[in-house]
Amino acid sequence: MAASELQKRWGLLMGLRGLIMLIAGLYAVIWPATAIFVLVMIGAIVLIIDGVIGVWALTFGGAKTGNFWFDVVRNVLAIIVGILLLLSPVLSALLTATFFVYLIAIQAIIVGVMEVVFAVRERALIGQVWPVLLSGVLYVLFGIALCFEPLMGAIFFVVFAGFMMIFFAAGLFALAWRLYRGAQA
Repeated sequence: MAASELQKRWGLLMGLRGLIMLIAGLYAVIWPATAIFVLVMIGAIVLIIDGVIGVWALTFGGAKTGNFWFDVVRNVLAIIVGILLLLSPVLSALLTATFFVYLIAIQAIIVGVMEVVFAVRERALIGQVWPVLLSGVLYVLFGIALCFEPLMGAIFFVVFAGFMMIFFAAGLFALAWRLYRGAQA
């Protein structure tokens, strides 16, 4: 296969990836709550498939890790959690999104407190301490806001991720165009 033909194929592949990324990004921006629901359902299906493949590999596939019972429990739990997520999809989406937002909130509060402590403790070393203090305080306030409104935080993160996917899609389209045009020359 000639280099120009390969370049053309890669350009088309990047264009297709860009199109998929653009559609997913627009979907996340326009319907963020539905996007959360879809992500949780895809996660549930992945858990079930992973658990089933793991059990099959332990039973028939000859997978030997040395931790047989750990692997059995892990794979069976993956199947059970996946099924539970699929049985109550709306509640699962709400709980999963809330859980992850609380994790982000706790992380933001911890990082903010650490930045404030660092700025106060090392103020002689830093020089201008106010940017680090402001950053730390904003982290703490952001974490506290997420704790009070976790579902709005989840929607915010999905919309933000949607915009990032749209920008990434634009980059993929530009790469696809360069590859395609390079193959023409």
